[in-house]
Amino acid sequence: MTDLVPRAERRTARLILRRPTPGDIDALFAIHADPATNVFNAGGPMTGIEQAARRFRDWDHQWQGHGFGYWAVVEITDADGPVIGFAGIRYGGWRQRTVLNLYYRFTPSVWCRGFAAEAAREAVDLWAAGLTADPIVAYTTPDNVPSQRTALKAGLERRPDLDTHDGTGPATVFALGWE
Repeated sequence: MTDLVPRAERRTARLILRRPTPGDIDALFAIHADPATNVFNAGGPMTGIEQAARRFRDWDHQWQGHGFGYWAVVEITDADGPVIGFAGIRYGGWRQRTVLNLYYRFTPSVWCRGFAAEAAREAVDLWAAGLTADPIVAYTTPDNVPSQRTALKAGLERRPDLDTHDGTGPATVFALGWE
């Protein structure tokens, strides 16, 4: 691990990326319950705040165990303003292998401003600084072209050899460090 791991807050040119708090559960629910953010999500939108609270607890457990995870994202120009999205990396699995899952989901009002790619790039940079030897992976549905563009802008490479079709449908995969 590197000295980068304990920093729960990071900054990019336009964003503050910080460890989520219980106060972010409402924003987590609002973003994940929005039908627009779930167009390509086979599981569909969240339907209750308790789902957001569970997801927060899962994310917080990752932070407690590893010192990093998904961030709550706010704009630097409005540091006390609302959470506009969630992004980052956390442990998961892909093809029976431990990986870091690259994640990004933002409120539709800030789409097309490059925030997802900016936050995702910061997560990839954290990984590339020596965070772990485990590969970093982003997967999406074949028709989710905006997410695919974000993965490429973050520096991941398209890996058709890692594509799969599971119970929720086909997955288009991007990765770094997969040997």
